[in-house]
Amino acid sequence: MKLQTTVPLIKFENPIDYQSKLLLLGSCFVENIGDKLKYYNFQQLQNPFGILFHPFAIENLVERAIENRNYQESEVFEQDGRWHCFDAHSANSATSKTILLQNLNESLEETKQQLEQTTHIIITLGTAWVYRDNKTKKVVANCHKVSQKEFSKELLSIEVIKNSLARLIELVHSINESAQVIFTISPVRHLKDGFMENQQSKSHLITALHGVLSSRAQSRGIYFPSYEIMMDELRDYRFYGKDMVHPNELAIDYIWEKFKSSWISSQSYTVMEEVDTIQKGLQHRAFNPDSEEHQKFKKSLQAKITYLKERYPFMKFD
Repeated sequence: MKLQTTVPLIKFENPIDYQSKLLLLGSCFVENIGDKLKYYNFQQLQNPFGILFHPFAIENLVERAIENRNYQESEVFEQDGRWHCFDAHSANSATSKTILLQNLNESLEETKQQLEQTTHIIITLGTAWVYRDNKTKKVVANCHKVSQKEFSKELLSIEVIKNSLARLIELVHSINESAQVIFTISPVRHLKDGFMENQQSKSHLITALHGVLSSRAQSRGIYFPSYEIMMDELRDYRFYGKDMVHPNELAIDYIWEKFKSSWISSQSYTVMEEVDTIQKGLQHRAFNPDSEEHQKFKKSLQAKITYLKERYPFMKFD
């Protein structure tokens, strides 16, 4: 008896391995995947501008990075003792204008460097709803709790999203023709926009994205169905967090395993198991830290770390 529908997946060509260099951009769900990749010590850069929810914000970051357009004083502002930029998440805000501008421009440079050498770019789209600054008429990435009176809310049309995503792919390949772009739609429901509005938003993203991917060679962009896995395979509130909006740890682990089966090279699985053993060992808390047994455990763990770092010098273990 079959009690679950499953989304068909394939093992993609050009999979991710420990020689791959990854760039992850987009909504909070891309950070769920990014945290898994970080845990297993893959080479990756994750959201240098913080969480970016909509296509325009991601396109803007990539475009400014490639074009070396540094941020100027006129593009940042102070509110409640902190300095912000409408193009970046509040996690990137700073206590001074100088620090913020320095951080933003260093992140642009870091993004460009990663774009030039990346093998895989994972982009997660969260919403088609955006806020436009009434003064500048520019769509912002984050409102930073500025009064909603200062913005106009709008739903990006399918055609506008298609143009933005097509431009994004072209920008990436203008600086790195061989980079594999992996798109996914975030399974996080943006219910603050409303139930029907969230469905409308996701449908615009999905339709636009598939429209772009179907009009290009398959190698230029590929879709991973994280949204569909959450909606069709995990159709139960026990897979959501307490807010009933975000996937919980169990759901994230489930989708990660699906991503791993599709995108991670099977030749990397043994190394992943070695890394996992070390990570669990580092998290271990001994009842008696001074015991001979624990000292032997620490020595053995350090030997495993040394052996692994000899093969993969970029790995870091905290």
